Amino acid sequence: MIGLLGVVDQSRHREKRDAPLDEQYGPAHEVLLEPGGTLAQLAGSPRIEVNSLHWQGVEALGAGLAVEARAPDGVIEAFRVEAAPAFALGLQWHPEWQFEANPFSRALFASFGDACRRRSQERR
Repeated sequence: MIGLLGVVDQSRHREKRDAPLDEQYGPAHEVLLEPGGTLAQLAGSPRIEVNSLHWQGVEALGAGLAVEARAPDGVIEAFRVEAAPAFALGLQWHPEWQFEANPFSRALFASFGDACRRRSQERR
């Protein structure tokens, strides 16, 4: 049976509900980061390892959105709003899970925090 956007082997994108949380939210697969994208700049690398806990996926992006990352099977795992004046990303993984031990997640949240502080200062 074909489910998640025509992906035959969906197991790498779904959580193992009966497994301990460390396994459910543990690394599931790598994602390939788009060269020059926000995530590639944060990672300093063309790929990162992510957890993956989603039953649905993005089949096609709407106007004004750009792919930031794809799973090896082609599923879009992250995207950004191209003309956003600030931080505007959508992810299909959970960077908040044990972010303290994940350098990429820490960089992502630091960048988001910086964008929030800039926006706050602009509004004053």
